[in-house]
Amino acid sequence: MMKKTYASVLTVAGSDCSGGAGIQADIKTISALGCYAASAITAITVQNTCGISAIHPVPSDYITGQIDAVMGDISPKAVKIGMIHSAETARIIASSLKKFSPKFIVFDPVMISTSGCKLIEDSAIEAITREIMPMLTLITPNLYEAETLTGVQICSVESMQTAANELLKYGSEAVLIKGGHLKSNIMYDLLQIKGEQEPHIFKAPHIESNNTHGTGCTLSSAIASFLSLGETLEKAVEKAKAYVYQCIDSGKDVCIGKGHGPLNHFHSPVKMHIFTENE
Repeated sequence: MMKKTYASVLTVAGSDCSGGAGIQADIKTISALGCYAASAITAITVQNTCGISAIHPVPSDYITGQIDAVMGDISPKAVKIGMIHSAETARIIASSLKKFSPKFIVFDPVMISTSGCKLIEDSAIEAITREIMPMLTLITPNLYEAETLTGVQICSVESMQTAANELLKYGSEAVLIKGGHLKSNIMYDLLQIKGEQEPHIFKAPHIESNNTHGTGCTLSSAIASFLSLGETLEKAVEKAKAYVYQCIDSGKDVCIGKGHGPLNHFHSPVKMHIFTENE
């Protein structure tokens, strides 16, 4: 008997009550790309477009319970991990996902918000490199996050590759370093896949916009969605970057809030992808 199913993605991340980043941005992204979004919330934040004023971690057993509930029932092929506030949360997520071994795990190591607020405890970094990174299909740090994780000062595409190779030593299958903070009119992102000598370089013109809240969350969720839809890693990154570019470009003139506004996730709605598989 043949049955129909959706391409599904689980996002494990913090909640953003203003709707621009975190779980909310992830669900918007996954849905906009035609996949089914499930979620496990790791922390509740009090924030808006101007910044974050409080973080309340979700108790460990509730994080485990959410992941178990989704993975044991819906079994998404792809998992996106976002905000990991503490070392304990990193260990819990790693332990929970090891039980189910999803095909793809994409990790956006959120450390600083768009408004400059710190989102991670110092003790969490060691737990992330030890527990989370060996499980990963892809890690997607920005320049600051890559520098923090490797100690490499990044000021060029060449130093981005150096940092990417250092990150690969922690066990991830691939690294995508986002070069949005390099001072250039051209945006450079670098994808280094384990076992390949040369990196894949993605270029795009810089878009002048104040609405960049949740860009990293959106990109990593888009990559996870395209992986769930059957794309190769390189193609998933390429398509995700194109989607995010349109999200920023189509939302650059919209005013939501008094600070860094959100992207336009639904600039081009897509129908849900439905697959037929053997039961």
